[in-house]
Amino acid sequence: MKVFVIGANGQIGQHLIRLLQEHEEHTPVAMVRKKDQADSYKEQGVEAVVADLEGSVEEIAKAAKGCDAIVFTAGSGGHTGADKTLLIDLDGAVKSVEAAEKAGIERFIIVSALQANRRENWSEQIKPYYVAKHFADKMVEQSGLTYTIVRPGGLLNEEGTRRVTAAEDIRSGSIPREDVARTIVAALDEENTYYKAFDLISGELPIRDALKNL
Repeated sequence: MKVFVIGANGQIGQHLIRLLQEHEEHTPVAMVRKKDQADSYKEQGVEAVVADLEGSVEEIAKAAKGCDAIVFTAGSGGHTGADKTLLIDLDGAVKSVEAAEKAGIERFIIVSALQANRRENWSEQIKPYYVAKHFADKMVEQSGLTYTIVRPGGLLNEEGTRRVTAAEDIRSGSIPREDVARTIVAALDEENTYYKAFDLISGELPIRDALKNL
């Protein structure tokens, strides 16, 4: 499966590109915003394209053409304001859905946030971020795509354990970014994740087992 990774230069995206490159059945295509980022990936033997989530749907669709799946891992980052959160985490995600439909790509995975589907549990400190994730997820669910919505808990830079808890309603917890990326790879062709959204934190079950138990 040829997998188009939006946000490939982000922390989860970098793990994901590496895991896909190592995988026997999947091949990554990295979407990045800057030419030097693309050049860096090309030096590693990874196909890369320059496109901008603040650009047009057509630009993203053209960049993704020929791929079998899209993974949206992009984010505006913690140092930007609510305006960038709106433009990247919400509108960028919606543009990516529209681009997938335009390019004829059915499989779509998006990285959201723990409890983004439950307003009563949103953090007041980053409420605009949760609003963006909430409505981006709704647009994904209302699309005609074969979607999976992954809602990870607090993101860590520790080495992954390859063991997680995945469920519709987890109130708190954290997870290494590497394990989020491994979960995305496992979900790509795991039919039990199709048309589903779930919270994800570190746990006891191997990733594939956790996904099969959803």
